[in-house]
Amino acid sequence: MQKHKVWIPIYALTILAGAFLLFAVEPVIGKIVLPWFGGSAAVWTACLLFFQMALLAGYLYAHALVRYVKPRAQAPLHVALLAVSALTLAVYPSASLQPHAAGDPTWNILLLLLRTIGLPFFLLAATGPLVQAWYARRFAGSLPYWLYALSNAGSLVALVAYPVLIEPVYTTHEQACLWSLGYLGFALVCAAAALGSRAVPEAMPEPAGAAKPTRRQYALWLALPACASALLLAVTNHMSQNVAAVPFLWILPLSLYLLSFIVCFAGHGCYRRSPFLQLLAVALGSMAYAITEGNLPIVIVVLLFSLGLFLCAMACHGELALLKPQPRYLTHFYLTISAGGALGGLAVGLVSPHVFNGYYEMPLGLVGCAGLILAVLKTDPALPWFRRWTQPAPIAAVVLTLALAVYGAIDWQQSRSGVRLRVRNFYGELTVKDSDPPTAIDAVRTLLHGTITHGDQFLNPALRDVPTTYYGAATGVGIAIRDRAKQHAVRIGVIGLGTGTLAAYARPGDYYRYYEINPLVVQVARSQFSFLARCRGKLEIAMGDARLSLAREQPENFDVLAVDAFSSDSIPVHLLTSQAMDLYFRHLRPDGILAVHISNHHLDLEPIVAGEAHASGRRVRVVDTEDDDDRGVFAATWVLVAAPPGDFDNDVRASSNPVPRARRVRLWTDDYSNLFQILK
Repeated sequence: MQKHKVWIPIYALTILAGAFLLFAVEPVIGKIVLPWFGGSAAVWTACLLFFQMALLAGYLYAHALVRYVKPRAQAPLHVALLAVSALTLAVYPSASLQPHAAGDPTWNILLLLLRTIGLPFFLLAATGPLVQAWYARRFAGSLPYWLYALSNAGSLVALVAYPVLIEPVYTTHEQACLWSLGYLGFALVCAAAALGSRAVPEAMPEPAGAAKPTRRQYALWLALPACASALLLAVTNHMSQNVAAVPFLWILPLSLYLLSFIVCFAGHGCYRRSPFLQLLAVALGSMAYAITEGNLPIVIVVLLFSLGLFLCAMACHGELALLKPQPRYLTHFYLTISAGGALGGLAVGLVSPHVFNGYYEMPLGLVGCAGLILAVLKTDPALPWFRRWTQPAPIAAVVLTLALAVYGAIDWQQSRSGVRLRVRNFYGELTVKDSDPPTAIDAVRTLLHGTITHGDQFLNPALRDVPTTYYGAATGVGIAIRDRAKQHAVRIGVIGLGTGTLAAYARPGDYYRYYEINPLVVQVARSQFSFLARCRGKLEIAMGDARLSLAREQPENFDVLAVDAFSSDSIPVHLLTSQAMDLYFRHLRPDGILAVHISNHHLDLEPIVAGEAHASGRRVRVVDTEDDDDRGVFAATWVLVAAPPGDFDNDVRASSNPVPRARRVRLWTDDYSNLFQILK
């Protein structure tokens, strides 16, 4: 036994390196592909779905290799796969994989990830259970679960390091290169561990009392991680939709999720039903309330849902740790856990957008978590007293679970009040509401994307052509369009359709071209609002991501190009890079104006736009306007950019201001961006 101990650090290093690389590549590849699919928060959800499915495939491979392949044959097979993955390694995706059509890109994202990091991710995913099985065979009678905790610790270090040490310093190309070098080193260490396992006898004695898991255990091995996984995706989606689609807000929930695994599986585990289940009840109620409350401060949203997710994951993974089997059934256990994680990911990432017309997976997940923990306690043979309804604990647990379900049902019913239409797809939830009463002279119809207003239109026929919300006559874009329309018919480009409000400025002979990635937005704008139908000029809509569409088109010679994709709290970063600005000016006339709408609850975008304009020698003005309730206009901030020799005339200058001295930030490129640095 003593001579075998030399392999312990090799096994530990293999698992630690594999886990680190497994989770280090997730934010790297997610950030690379995010702009290719519109910058939507759902891109990360689709990436998480791929990671969970690939994890399941890796665990299935490890299970099959251990159960059905002789120990001496396992190493050559695994080393051969490592060699193939190293020789074909190409983390940074080819530009040929960029999408060319609008619509739900989920399958395109999954295919792209499969073609780039599929095989390396698959082998990294298999590392944990495979090496633990080798360890259990070499050291018969020793439980390998400390290696599982070590694996999750390596994953956590990778996730924490990304926003702190990697993203602020390295471009995405550099990140992909560094990861590739790390993977080649891992392949060598893993190959050594695999070849070393060949010296282990073909069969090792099993410890006494290795009972076969029951159907109840298998069911809970599946259900508990499925619940935690579904809540992970639901919470990440909620924070990304309502704050920003930034790696930090992808990594924070995932880190807490992994931390719960570490705490529950390290040594004898730190999970105790008291006080964690009491804290779980508080967390479930608090998150349910916060969902209905709407626009809470960013700090409250992040802290509340992060802590709530951690407590939910602790309860699910803590109960899971109490059910772990003897090493003989190790790969059964991990395979079922990964299947549960993939099941939760499928439910939120693939099924929910096609089944629900709103974001209902969060409240359903909260109720499901409460019900599942209640079922675990009710069927636990070690808690016979919990099955007696005369005891206060089971009564309180049932009452709280029912109260949570009733509260969610009431909120769902109230959310339907006044709603004309609610639809959802990959890009989010769209809601159309009429103000109450709809017959009032100032009644409006409103389009909401999540909780953010994307356009209003007066229902009064005499006011239907009045530009509202962020597009009033005194706003930056209104000033730019009216200024360029003084002498001739104008060509106007608009990135982001919304309700099509800017079409209200069109005159006969004018040309308006919209760029919109979400097909549902076009359907809603045409069926529920009349700005597009009443447009007096020529109007066209280019479907797909604006960057990709503009890159494929010949110069459009726009008089004004309005970039209006940032009023949502989840913003497409790739529309704000220096390459994007150069592309915009390729489509502007020499005297054209780029109008960028930077109103945002949580992000200070002014330093980014102003910094890029100044770096390229362009002139910048800022237009800040206040609310005008009588005309339905919101407070808004627009940045106007012009390229020399063109400049702003006196009317534009009189209505705008120079850019104040803003804090300096590193310029964004297609290779580098860091939203964390501009959080308000």
